[in-house]
Amino acid sequence: MNKKEVIRMPYIGGVLSVNHYLGKRKGGGFYTKPEVLDWEEEFGWLLKRLHLEDWKLPLKVTCDGVFKDERSAPDLSNLSKIILDTIQDISDVNDKNFRWKDGTRTISKEEPYLLITIEEGDEKKQDKADKRQEKGTTS
Repeated sequence: MNKKEVIRMPYIGGVLSVNHYLGKRKGGGFYTKPEVLDWEEEFGWLLKRLHLEDWKLPLKVTCDGVFKDERSAPDLSNLSKIILDTIQDISDVNDKNFRWKDGTRTISKEEPYLLITIEEGDEKKQDKADKRQEKGTTS
């Protein structure tokens, strides 16, 4: 049976988007906004206990979200960079071994949150993919 874990994280707003997580320095260059660093740290501590480096690859990552209204509900794929980069940083699993899937966006009066589901890969499918790669084919 494949491992599966669902992690609930607060949705802290558009700052988690690939389009908004960086700020510009006055002298040039960019920095990751402090609230994003705090979110990544919280998510990272929840990931550490999973020991994802021991899971079968590829890891399937699905993100569902609950938001207050349609206006504040992001395109979930815009959250993939922050989520997948954090998983890679914590687990040392290269992001080429991740398969992202947008989940569902739900509108509710609840406080906004994300449900991030991580599933272990299917070993049989991975074996087939590895054999294709060794042969130099991609189909």
